[in-house]
Amino acid sequence: MFRHQGKNRTFIHNLRLATLLSFVAGIVNITGVLSIQTLTTNVTGHFAFFAEEIMKRDYKAAITFFILTLFFLLGAFISSLLAELSSKNNPDLSHVIPISLEMLILMSVGFFGSKTDLTSFEGKWIAFSMLFAMGMQNAMVTKISQSIVRTTHLTGLFTDLGIELSQLFFYKKPVENKKLQKSIYLRISIITFFFLGCFLGGFAFHKLQIKTLFIAVAFLLLALLYDYIRLQFHVIKRRTLRH
Repeated sequence: MFRHQGKNRTFIHNLRLATLLSFVAGIVNITGVLSIQTLTTNVTGHFAFFAEEIMKRDYKAAITFFILTLFFLLGAFISSLLAELSSKNNPDLSHVIPISLEMLILMSVGFFGSKTDLTSFEGKWIAFSMLFAMGMQNAMVTKISQSIVRTTHLTGLFTDLGIELSQLFFYKKPVENKKLQKSIYLRISIITFFFLGCFLGGFAFHKLQIKTLFIAVAFLLLALLYDYIRLQFHVIKRRTLRH
C-alpha cells in the first residue's frame, strides 16, 4: 500500500491507500469543524475567509486565515522533504517518518486540545497543527500514488469524476473503458470513505470530543502495521522459495 511505487504500483494498492487515508481525513475534518468550527483538511475556504476579512479590515483575523494556508503548505513541504531524505538510505521506509509525525501531531491535539474556537490562542494552534498534519498526509499520498490519489479534499475529485463519467459515453474500446471504470471506482471510493469518516467521527465526537482524533491515529497505526506484516510475509515467502 505504501511501499510500491512506479510500475510496481497497482490499482489495488491505490484503492487501499485511498480508502484508508480518506477515512482518516474525514475524521479529522469533522473533528475540526465540531471542536473549533474550522475546516482542517484543506485551504480552499480559508482563502475566501482571508479575502473577506481583508474587505472588513479585520487584519488580525485575515492574518490568521493566511497562516492556516501556510501551515498546510509547510506540512506538505516537510512531508516531501522527510520522504526524500529517508528514501536515500531506505526507500521502503520513506513513508514511515511522515505518517509517524502525523500520528504524533494528531495525538498531541487529541490529548491537549479542547472544544474552543479560532479566536482563542488554543483554537489557533489546534487548527495550525491539524492543517500541518493534513498537508503532510496529502503530500505523502500524492507522491506515493504519483498524483493519482488525494485524500484531504473533494473539490478536485468531484471535478475529475464529472469529467470521467462524461467520458463513458465516448470511450468504447474495452481497454480504455476498463481503465476509465477503475478510475471512477477509485474516486467514488475516496468520496465515500471521506464521508464515512465524517459521519462516524461526528457520532464519536459526542462521546470523545476532540479525542476523536485518537480513532484517526489508530487507523494510521493499523495501516503501518498491516504494511509491515505484509512486507515480512513476502520476505519470508521469498526466502522459503529460494531454499
